[in-house]
Parts: sequence; structure tokens; C-alpha cells
Amino acid sequence: MPASSPGGELGRLLPVRRVYAEPAALAAPRGQQVLARFPGAEVVEVPSHWQIPELHGNEGNVERWVRVKSETLVLGVKKSLTARPNGRSANWIAPSTANGCAMACSYCYVPRQKGYANPITVFTNIEQITGYLRRHVARQGAKTEPDQCDPAAWVYDIGENSDCSVDALVSDNVADLVATFAGLPTAKASFATKYVNRRLLDLDPRGRTRIRFSVMPEDDARVLDLRTSRVPERIAAVDDFVAAGYEVHLNLSPVVLREGWEADWAQLLQQLDDGLSPAAKAQAAAEVILLTHNRDLHQVNLGWHPKAEELLWRPDLQQPKRSQNGSWNVRYRNDVKRAGVARVHELVAAHAPWLRIRYAF
Repeated sequence: MPASSPGGELGRLLPVRRVYAEPAALAAPRGQQVLARFPGAEVVEVPSHWQIPELHGNEGNVERWVRVKSETLVLGVKKSLTARPNGRSANWIAPSTANGCAMACSYCYVPRQKGYANPITVFTNIEQITGYLRRHVARQGAKTEPDQCDPAAWVYDIGENSDCSVDALVSDNVADLVATFAGLPTAKASFATKYVNRRLLDLDPRGRTRIRFSVMPEDDARVLDLRTSRVPERIAAVDDFVAAGYEVHLNLSPVVLREGWEADWAQLLQQLDDGLSPAAKAQAAAEVILLTHNRDLHQVNLGWHPKAEELLWRPDLQQPKRSQNGSWNVRYRNDVKRAGVARVHELVAAHAPWLRIRYAF
């Protein structure tokens, strides 16, 4: 069944009714490809993908949070092409080929920047982006010393502001990125995902794309990870993606501290130990990320999903911290966080000792 058909995977996740588009993005071949996947959508031309009054800054969209994500799409041109140093999950953050997401994880940081709406924006100038990445990789030369990102390759995060597994349903941008890195022997692409898109299995990554499946206890995911693939489905996909030539890591993320969290994480780690093949375990590594929340997002969530805030908003355990963009993030207190990270290390050692933790914070 075609992805764009009413009963197909894309049609179920994204029954798009309206596409806002910059004229240049609309005229680009990639823009036309996206429109062809949503033939019944109304097209509205806008001067900038960042300046859409019906979406950005419209507080009334909070009550329509999921509907806006599912029924709206934006086409834009990525103006600034830069690779930012990172050092944790990746060496570099690649220029985005998309921004926003069709899923509705209640702790996601991306909507904090967009104001009351967070649908997918597809950037259509993919040739410029992949060309920039080839040149950037060439300038780095070979990696001469291993680091926590990778022992031998420069790692580029291609999904900082979106979920590439979903983006791959909307356009061929992700396929083009996978093909680009497949031909770059000194670099790897990397992205985290909460969605199992088996169409990615048809690509040929040649070991140069790392997929990081994010997992958490299913009881947490049912409240916090809305419109995503269920956690058992993510775990079940790992072996298939390894067999298809992807490097597959795991994000233990976010770790939400609440009553019973240790027992539930122990059970999840045991599921990983029981379910993954020796080949998957041999190449696996993990990131451990304790929850970071945000005051503005807390207010947004109260308008559409207050049940999530019972888990996410814990003033008794959290402290505010000013982020680089000036907003107030909320993180677990230093002592609480240290104890939580140490406990996760202990649980991994006890239930999944094969799982190397690349970093934890």
C-alpha cells in the first residue's frame, strides 16, 4: 500500500490538510515530491517558514496540539548551513533537513522554540545540504583519536530538531542523507528515533548511519510518548536494522524519576537482554539521559495533556537552570541527578552488562 494512500502508514500518521510553503520551496523538486504525497492538501504560500501567524504565537493552538501536528505541513528553504560542534551524542550537529515532528512527546524541547505549534517543516534544498556535509567531512580528514562519539568516525547528528524515521515518510531527504554518508568512509550519520519506519530497511547504509532507538518503561511511554511506536516494537526492530547494515544504539531516555522507576527500568533492561541477538548486543551502546523539562512547555502541556505533567513537573526534585537561549529549563537537583545516574549504571550492569554506556547525564 502506498505510504500516501488514505489507509497507508503516512496517511494514518499525517492526514495533512494544509501545506504552508515558501515560494522557493514550493518550486523545488523536493517540494513537489512532498506535495505529490499529499495530493488533497490546500497549499498556502508564506514569505517565511518561521512567520506563519496561524501557527506561531497563536495560543489557541495549544488545545489543538496533536491536530495541528497531524494536519499541517510546512515547506521551507534552509538558509544557514552550518555544522555545530557537539561532543556528546555526536561530534557535529548537521544542518537540519526538517524541523518539528508529527509525534507528540510531552517533554520534547523543539516546540519551545516555535510557539504553540510544532508541525513538520521540510527543507527542500537537500542538494545544498548534502553538498555542504560532503565538504565539511572532507575538511576534517581522518579521526586520529577515539572519543565517546565513535572510535574512528566523525559522527554527524542529522535529526536534532525532528525524528528522521517520520521525516523519511514525508520526503526522500533522509534517504539522500543515508546515501551521502554511505559514501563517506570517515564519517557517520546519527539520529535518535521513537518511530519504527521499516521502509528505511530498503536503504543501503553500509554501516555509516547510526540509529538510536529511544526506550523507556512502557508505562511511562504510554503517558509521555504519544503517537510514537510502542517500546516493544522499537526493541523488536533492532535486530532487523542491524541486519540491514545500520549501527543501532539505544537511548535510555528520558529517565523519569517517580515511584517504582527502578523496578520498571530493571524490567525494561531485562527485556533488552532477552530480546536482542548476539550480533545486536555486540555493536550496541547507550546514552542515558535524565529528564530535562521546561517552564514554558509545562504551561503548554497543561493546556492539552495535564496528565503528563504529573510525571514531568516535580518541584520537590527539580531545580531551574537558564538555557543558552534564555528560557528556563527545569532539571533534577544535582544530588538527585547524581544518584539517578549512578543507579541506572547499576541497573545496566545487573541486567544488560553487554550494554556499553557512552555517556550519561
